[in-house]
Amino acid sequence: MPRHLTSDEAMAAVRTREQLRASGMTARAIGVAVAAGRMRRLQRNRYVEVGLWNDLCPESQHLIDVCAAVGEMRDGGGVASHESAGVLSELPLYRHAPSAVHVITPEGMRASSRAGLQRHADRLPAGDITVVNGIRCTALDRTVFDLVRTLSMEAAVAVADAALRREAMRGSQYDERAAEVWRERMLQRCAQARGGRGVRQAAAVIRFADGRSESPGEAVSRLQLSRLGFRELRLQVPVSGPDGRTYRVDIGIEDVRTFYEFDGMGKYTDLARAAGKTVEEIVLDEKRREDWIRGTTQRRLVRAEAPHIITPEALARRLAAFGITPPRG
Repeated sequence: MPRHLTSDEAMAAVRTREQLRASGMTARAIGVAVAAGRMRRLQRNRYVEVGLWNDLCPESQHLIDVCAAVGEMRDGGGVASHESAGVLSELPLYRHAPSAVHVITPEGMRASSRAGLQRHADRLPAGDITVVNGIRCTALDRTVFDLVRTLSMEAAVAVADAALRREAMRGSQYDERAAEVWRERMLQRCAQARGGRGVRQAAAVIRFADGRSESPGEAVSRLQLSRLGFRELRLQVPVSGPDGRTYRVDIGIEDVRTFYEFDGMGKYTDLARAAGKTVEEIVLDEKRREDWIRGTTQRRLVRAEAPHIITPEALARRLAAFGITPPRG
């Protein structure tokens, strides 16, 4: 399963030409390693081991690219932005692998883009700049705004849900008032940029966002269900379990009295690691949980995986296999 890296780990993974030479590699040996596919050349004089690179999720691969690009920049005027600020802020990039590191440079500053580095000349108020692990990047609100107006609708919803979850979740409780304050603040950004690229999508995504989504898969599932015409969608629905426990179901599709759960890659291995159990034990626990929910609520429970939510049509086919059709009208 693809790994995630912290910013510190990504920084450590980037090797400069000087470091490689100090470790005993000649310039020719570095070239041979790159040609043979053992080393990956990043920004100019920076490299990463291909074995490590191939084990990483797209967000962590881009984080390494960001660390390499920042290490090569000498002008000091660039601020990491868009997807590059997103990975620094640990936002998801649903089905999106950036082709370049993005930085914003002050308006009027003469600096051109190059392979692997995309510069944007834009106004950047001081309040829109922060520092994450020593790297200057756009602050979270600005990063989210830039992403929800430039990514696909699916990726934009995943970003907005993740940001709103960070803003409004208080332990296991969702703070509706905090969520609305965030929404109002982000919609104000949209109003100030009215007529700009992607602002209409950004406003729609901000209105649709819900911080109760626990993963990009849940966020995109909700989007596709909405596109199919389902309107009564409840998130993290509580169901009374045995021995006073409470189970929570990802989405309740109230239009058709059905529960929906998204099973992401690594769900059961992650749960096993957290609980100190084997995957087999976790799967058995999940079966008992599902049997209880079905039996006590008399509702269907549909599970979907990543291929089922790529498009609304794909999810419609998955639901149809369980005899579930979208409401008419």
